[in-house]
Amino acid sequence: MFSIGELSRRTGVKVPTIRYYEQSGLMAPAERSEGNQRRYGREEESRLTFIRHARDLGIKVDAIRELLELSAHPEKPCERADAIARDHLALVREKIARLKRLEAELARITELCGDHAVGECYVLRSLSNHDLCESDH
Repeated sequence: MFSIGELSRRTGVKVPTIRYYEQSGLMAPAERSEGNQRRYGREEESRLTFIRHARDLGIKVDAIRELLELSAHPEKPCERADAIARDHLALVREKIARLKRLEAELARITELCGDHAVGECYVLRSLSNHDLCESDH
């Protein structure tokens, strides 16, 4: 059995985050020692590792909750898990497209600025006037 500090070290998840996951129901409340310290085993470590990896991939807590529920039923088809991953992939691709538009616009406005005085600075003018942007970003 591990203390919450040891579980944190083993998984790379901060102690307050572990407590939050317990409060939000992603993890069951920990067993308590006679001294009322939280105690965790390998199962909780595996679950927390799963949660951390999903969060590292940017998956939202509600989707993680659903994936955890699905993982508790290994006999079920994985259609729903696939759908959750595909939906998240679509969101990531949308974010990447938006970031590429931001990158292009920032590159454009910095190239147009040059070595002018602040009063002639294209960066400052474009930030003040969205009409100077080439695209909706």
